[in-house]
Amino acid sequence: MPNTHALKADPEKLAPRSIETAIRDDLSTKAVFVGGPRQVGKTMMAQRLLHIFANAQAKPGVYLNWDHRAHREDIIANRMPTEAALLVLDEIHKYAHWRDMVKGLYDTHFGQLPLLITGSARLDYYRKGGDSMLGRYHYHRLHPFSLNELDVKHRHDVKTLLRFGGFPEPFLAQNARHHRRWQRARRERILYDDLRDLERVREISLLELLLEHLPACVGSPLSVRSLARKLQVAPKSVESWLGIFERLYLVYRISPYGSPRIRAVKKEQKLYFWDWSELTQSGACFENLVASQLLKYCHQQEDQEGWTMELRYVRDTDGRELDFVVLQEGKPLFAVECKQGEREASKHAAYFRERTPIPRFYQVHLGEKDYGHAARDIRVLPFTRFCTELGMP
Repeated sequence: MPNTHALKADPEKLAPRSIETAIRDDLSTKAVFVGGPRQVGKTMMAQRLLHIFANAQAKPGVYLNWDHRAHREDIIANRMPTEAALLVLDEIHKYAHWRDMVKGLYDTHFGQLPLLITGSARLDYYRKGGDSMLGRYHYHRLHPFSLNELDVKHRHDVKTLLRFGGFPEPFLAQNARHHRRWQRARRERILYDDLRDLERVREISLLELLLEHLPACVGSPLSVRSLARKLQVAPKSVESWLGIFERLYLVYRISPYGSPRIRAVKKEQKLYFWDWSELTQSGACFENLVASQLLKYCHQQEDQEGWTMELRYVRDTDGRELDFVVLQEGKPLFAVECKQGEREASKHAAYFRERTPIPRFYQVHLGEKDYGHAARDIRVLPFTRFCTELGMP
């Protein structure tokens, strides 16, 4: 029997993640791939699922990590536990022949051996390129903690999530010193380990400098040319590096949404961080949290329901703007404006309410009072209630 990695925590005490039920259902029909940022909790979730499957089937589950030397030797020698309740392969995409190996396991033991494959940037990258596993797996993206996962109902709890972010380790510790050290170590591992494995980049120092400039860009249309001037490099280089940061799950960008009755900007994107606690400006941090919650909603609708979802924003050439609009199959579902504590409905929301086909408008804030429908059917409510009523994951 292969060596198995000891659990770091009691699985029964770990909070379930919002995608766990869908993953358990999908494991009965196909293999399951789970991607997401480094240290977002994939291993922790796998531990819970191992525990659940082992209890249900009265036989052990097995966890193998490519970064663990003994596990790596078992994987290379093809010593696979085909009678396990659940087989979890973590960071297996670092193995050159991982796709053929997983395909063989699936084709040979389909129906008897549930397979869960977890990884971060590189798993997602290779999954999109020539895929020999096509039709044999479902893919899920794991996001940082959200309000509903943590059962957040009060302003104080939201502020804790804003301060420490949604990554499990710093959020559970809730210690400022620990948080700073965790952020520093995570960034170094991404830039010096993950980046080296994924991309061929010589000027890592310039990427570090670019990353230092990006928190100030959150909440405003992103100017690649301005960043290029600051770094004294070509705009193409900055664009390439931003793409790398996206593949490494450091940042993500959203594009503008246009409508025939407004003079919408067409090219300027907005940028947000996966770890919103990187931001020090409170308004930008709150907007980033809302963006991350909405992106998580879009990804789970895609991964679990098969819809094509988009998260965008609205801005016209006169500077009027709405922070977010969520699209399903190209059609707008609702728009969201972020205000830290304002009761009055946004005038920009009222303007776009008359000129776009967006059917519902929400203005969310960090307070606890629900003001209901303000001017022109724009709902003004606490962010916590918004997440609950719309069934955010």
